[in-house]
Amino acid sequence: MRSLTAETQDSRTLEDLGLASIQIVHDLKNQLNGFKLYATFLRRRMETSERPADELEVIDKLIAGIERTAAELTILVRYGRPISITARPDVRLSVILSSLRNQEVGGEDVRLDVDDDSIRGEYDIVALTEALQSITNGALTMLKTSDTLLIRQCRNDETPNSHVLIEWRNVETGERDVFRSLAGADALRLALAAKIVEAHGGTAVQQPGLLRVSLPVQVCD
Repeated sequence: MRSLTAETQDSRTLEDLGLASIQIVHDLKNQLNGFKLYATFLRRRMETSERPADELEVIDKLIAGIERTAAELTILVRYGRPISITARPDVRLSVILSSLRNQEVGGEDVRLDVDDDSIRGEYDIVALTEALQSITNGALTMLKTSDTLLIRQCRNDETPNSHVLIEWRNVETGERDVFRSLAGADALRLALAAKIVEAHGGTAVQQPGLLRVSLPVQVCD
């Protein structure tokens, strides 16, 4: 039997540590949800006892902080686990993209440019919508000053009959790949979005001045 090298041991240790960390984070999230119930109970009791407004404000901020932290832990747990999707055929991609344009995202203007609204694919509507919305939110934080975020859907010139491209344009990209950096909660959401896209057989990449997703489409007979 071949002896384990230090590199192999380190790799397995990191994998075990990652799995253990995900379980710990999951448990912490459950504890936070319990704390939220206690805080909500106190909030209701304080309302009936006519407590000062500043005390109610503190409780509200506490609940909001718990909700935000629990949501971020949920993203971390989901990222650390395999992505499971339930795709169904004949889903029009333009319908999903239109829902992004209709979202209220910080009051920012989002322009949608679709070159073919008949493109269909086998997609999990809920999961893919979440992923593309996360990318849209991330792109809005990278938007060039006084510019409009352009979401463009077009055929992939390299594989025009089997893949479609979705591009978020008018953004300022840096050297760090936003889909791979894992630098904070927002980056983790983008990394999770990339995993969801990959679970659909696609790719998510950053290029100078744009974010790009490639997705497989149904080939017409």
